[in-house]
Amino acid sequence: MSQENNNAPHKRVIFVDRDGSIIREPEDEQVDSLEKLEFMPGAISALACLRALDGFELVLASNQDGLGTPAFPTEDFLPPHNKMLATLKGEGVEFDNSLIDTSFPADNSPNRKPLTGMFTAYTGGGYDMAGSYVVGDRITDLLLARNLGAKGILLRRPQEAEGLFTAAGMEPVQPGAVPWFELASDSWAEVADHIRAGERRATLRRSTSETDITVTVDLDGRGPRDISTGLNFLDHMLRQLNGHSGISVGINAKGDLDVDEHHTIEDTAITLGTAIDKALGSKLGIGRYGFALPMDDARATVLIDFGGRIETVWKVHFDREYVGDTPTEMIPHFFKSFAQGAKCNLYIEAEGSNTHHIAEAVFKAFARALRMAVERKKFDYSLSSTKGVL
Repeated sequence: MSQENNNAPHKRVIFVDRDGSIIREPEDEQVDSLEKLEFMPGAISALACLRALDGFELVLASNQDGLGTPAFPTEDFLPPHNKMLATLKGEGVEFDNSLIDTSFPADNSPNRKPLTGMFTAYTGGGYDMAGSYVVGDRITDLLLARNLGAKGILLRRPQEAEGLFTAAGMEPVQPGAVPWFELASDSWAEVADHIRAGERRATLRRSTSETDITVTVDLDGRGPRDISTGLNFLDHMLRQLNGHSGISVGINAKGDLDVDEHHTIEDTAITLGTAIDKALGSKLGIGRYGFALPMDDARATVLIDFGGRIETVWKVHFDREYVGDTPTEMIPHFFKSFAQGAKCNLYIEAEGSNTHHIAEAVFKAFARALRMAVERKKFDYSLSSTKGVL
């Protein structure tokens, strides 16, 4: 989860096991010929997805028992290993680092997974280990995640996990019960989608002399949904996002309402827009554009473009100065402020005879536009732009 914390390390890592994870592990546990080289189903496309994620380094981490000894000569190891790397590179997957321990289990080497001796470059405080992952098919990969303070993903069928814990002399742990065991799946597609979905979240706090606002956004709808701004009608409008956008929004806003409503509404919109912008990250695979809907006597059209440019067009007239405790003049200002934070274009048009219905139709249409624009096209990592950048 992204947070506004300038002192926190921003670099994260996805550590990936090799044998049994990227390539199939033979019965003798040595991939020592080209004939034995076989990729695990879905591994290449999933690694291409993970390589495209913003803010992550991709690191190969493998135990290779006795590599360089007569039991496993280096000249036997290198041809299939280099072929694996070349194949991955041809699909856009290159590792930022390769960590390979060559000891035997009986050597009790501090570098051997799940111990962290060969991971010291990542454990000195320059990396966000709590936001990093270890992906592998063995219990040692989960224990490495625990020792690093990272999140572990077991590349096995969920029903196999309990047996692995028991065989290791451990009490079984359920996925999600501890941070170091987040998922068990034998599907690389599910693993990549799980990690990628986790990057579509952001928590942002904006604190000034006028307001103190925290917004949490999860573009896939798995986050908190409590809304509290001190303005009941604004809360009612913002709850339309949770009801109709497919995303989850949590807002806790405290502002100088004793002065007037302006600062609270403006800063809430800016913070919400900025949080969505952060959650979108690289914007790979999103719809980008997005809605028109009727509500009783009112109808509203909201067009949105997360293209990086900022513009707001407002074609809505309100006959009343207030709806509940919220001034209607602040509703267009809310959307203008949101567009500034989200770096998007907004075109909003509505008409009707009931001011409450017009305002609610606008927010509902806004929610549906968000839904269309931020929705991910599964395993499509293209950018919705002919320029190649948003």
